[in-house]
Amino acid sequence: MTNPFGTVSSEAILEGTATDAYFERTHTTLEHAGKNPRVVAEVTADQFPTGSFDVFTGVEDVATLFEGRDVDVDALPDGQLFDGGPVLRIEGSYLEFAEFETSLLGFLSQPSGFATAALEARLAAPDSTILSFGARHVHPAIAATVERAALLAGLDGFSHVAAGEILGREAGGTMPHALMFCFGEGNQPEAWQAFDEAVPDDVPRIALVDTFWDEKSESLLAAETLGDDLDGVRIDTTSSRRGDFRHIIREVRWELDARGYEDVDIFCSGGIGPDAIRNLRDVADGFGVGSHITGADSVDFSLDIVEIEGEPISKRGKLSGVKEVYRTADGGHHVSLADRAAPDDGEALLEPLVRDGEIVREFDLETASERCLADAAAVGFGDE
Repeated sequence: MTNPFGTVSSEAILEGTATDAYFERTHTTLEHAGKNPRVVAEVTADQFPTGSFDVFTGVEDVATLFEGRDVDVDALPDGQLFDGGPVLRIEGSYLEFAEFETSLLGFLSQPSGFATAALEARLAAPDSTILSFGARHVHPAIAATVERAALLAGLDGFSHVAAGEILGREAGGTMPHALMFCFGEGNQPEAWQAFDEAVPDDVPRIALVDTFWDEKSESLLAAETLGDDLDGVRIDTTSSRRGDFRHIIREVRWELDARGYEDVDIFCSGGIGPDAIRNLRDVADGFGVGSHITGADSVDFSLDIVEIEGEPISKRGKLSGVKEVYRTADGGHHVSLADRAAPDDGEALLEPLVRDGEIVREFDLETASERCLADAAAVGFGDE
């Protein structure tokens, strides 16, 4: 069985068959008619700046998609924030890239949505540990896409092992409820001790403390069991049982401190999003965020031809002509025609990505993450 999980192959993406059927029929029609105009096409979500910013990512995959094809591509830097105007521009003969539009938009739309949601979580508690726990909510084939988007947005780590192998980062995590069930109620100390004995020394000793009894009781029992070896406790209480979750966390903190366990951290997970993080960030030390990231809406990018054989053109509702986008000194996002003067304090954001089929940009995740967080500060993303 060559494709046991029914996923679209890399070969199909690179060959252009991972596309919508009407692009294949357009190609056939234009070839039949002997037409293949030189065009400029732009990828946008909004034509004009809206004041509501998203994170741009996925651009490295786009570069790979167009490597070896006779096109020029410009794009925002990986991790840049935008709120309107083009994020990417392609120039070349239309038939050179027609069938790649579907994959191009997919490479940008979903990862940009993941990264934007992860940035919301990151900025909800800038000084807390935030981990990505959402890979279980997506097809395994795109787990690395989720985790890379999380790291780009400044999250401190992630849980998916295979994604870590792709990204060159080590996945993190300690124990699930299944481990506690295998030891049984009343045997929680045996489970925590077995974990402590079995896993490498560099794995944090974070005890899961909400399985059978109340969170305070299990937290104190974990502290008594592992003593100074215990790094923290994780509370993953089901929402239907939480009641006042903030009060539960404060109670656990109080009781640990009262018994001399001030150095034991408290981590929260289970349906945690930015609002919950803001509510708990002063009483908890870290958070696992899953569905808020993986359930994020994709950014609604579209690709439109804006110039054909040197003449501006557009469909109704879109803006014709080749454009440039700028970041202004006050954090604004400015859009104008590329042949017009730049704003006095504007920095042009579109940069060369592919020239004559050759990738002309290097990619570094740490640099992209730094850019994302710096630009978020510049535009006021996440300001309350």
